[in-house]
Amino acid sequence: MELRHLRYFIAVAEEGHITRAAERLGMQQPPLSQQIRALERELDVQLLRRLPRGVELTEAGRALLSDARAILAHIDHAFTTTRRTARGELGRLVVGFTSSAPFHPFVPRVIRAFRDGAPGIALTLEESGTTELIEDLRHERVDAAFIRTHVTDPAGLTVNPLLEEAMLLALPATHAFAACGADGLPLPLAALAAETFVVYRRHAGPGLYDAIIAACHAAGFSPQVSQEAPRIVSTLNLVAAGLGVALVPASLRRMQMDGVAYRGLQGTPQPRAPLLLATRRADTSAVVRRFIDLVRQTARTFPRPVLSV
Repeated sequence: MELRHLRYFIAVAEEGHITRAAERLGMQQPPLSQQIRALERELDVQLLRRLPRGVELTEAGRALLSDARAILAHIDHAFTTTRRTARGELGRLVVGFTSSAPFHPFVPRVIRAFRDGAPGIALTLEESGTTELIEDLRHERVDAAFIRTHVTDPAGLTVNPLLEEAMLLALPATHAFAACGADGLPLPLAALAAETFVVYRRHAGPGLYDAIIAACHAAGFSPQVSQEAPRIVSTLNLVAAGLGVALVPASLRRMQMDGVAYRGLQGTPQPRAPLLLATRRADTSAVVRRFIDLVRQTARTFPRPVLSV
């Protein structure tokens, strides 16, 4: 039995007439009659009772009609689902991000656009450090990750640079440099030579850590590091506690925290905070490809400079 036999039978049953069913199917009446008889022989039952002007279903035919419709509907659904999955319209996507990434306006914008454009995809968001996200990618626990530091060992991965933003000085609100407020004149990095720094733990984000240390060295001093925070957002808590100053991506200024003030930086060199998308190089998922394409397209049209000061 082939699927076409079921379609032929349904057409005849619904039309109640073999000639009209043949016209509906775009075929001749004799071949259709032969196919129906062949189906009856295969099932060893009579499906249709021939009448002077048409046909009617037997009891066995009525039983088959219900199941035949269900079978074809299920197959049509399976085909539709398969095609939509291949187009990246259905499936599951796990997106990771570092703790600072959601503060960059690009990330919530692209996530919202993806959800609006692909409502059939189950989207899961996971927060973690860069090192952990890279491991999660390699072990297929996440499909894509927004990170804020370049990957030292990108084997098996594709890391797409998206945007970058200036870094700000975060300092206790009672600090002398906070007197002018965030709208005051930017400070030269060399003015921080005597300050104690709170930094993002290097293991979690070596790129940002190294960029800050290198910028300080280029400004003529080696920073005195008092604390290393497990998350870049955690540095603000330590700054608010008066344990030092920190250089953070400018987008973190959106996080208004009591006891923390922000100042811009001037002169060169100035550390910059990148935003990157990491994915598995060999991933052939249509859902992942759709997400990557949207991220790249959005990045190309996103306003620049991003939150610079």
